Amino acid sequence: VQLQASGGGLVQAGGSLRLSCAASGRSLHNYVMGWFRPGPGKEREFVAAINWSGDTYYGDSVKGRFTISRDIAKDTVYLQMNNLNPEDTAVYYCAAKFGDIESSRDRSIAYDYWGQGTKVTVSS
Repeated sequence: VQLQASGGGLVQAGGSLRLSCAASGRSLHNYVMGWFRPGPGKEREFVAAINWSGDTYYGDSVKGRFTISRDIAKDTVYLQMNNLNPEDTAVYYCAAKFGDIESSRDRSIAYDYWGQGTKVTVSS
């Protein structure tokens, strides 16, 4: 699976951005798609994930502000980011993992494929 992330940019605090992650090379059936950003430790911080059934999951810091969705026909996953604040500044990575295990959805080490990242900068 090849993943191509896009949509990053510079936005003022309180603004919005929509990130896209286009997948190619394999059907995403039975894959969980996630978004991550660098965290304080070795693992990347979990932002959001969506499974094949369309169930969505969010990290605590983005709940209520970010929305993950997907277009199955386009093999593309989106991350709508609203009410952005400077703490959201980061490179955002999309990732894919085969199979959905509840305990590993938010673990970056569980994901098999990664995109190149797209940079989001939020100015105060």
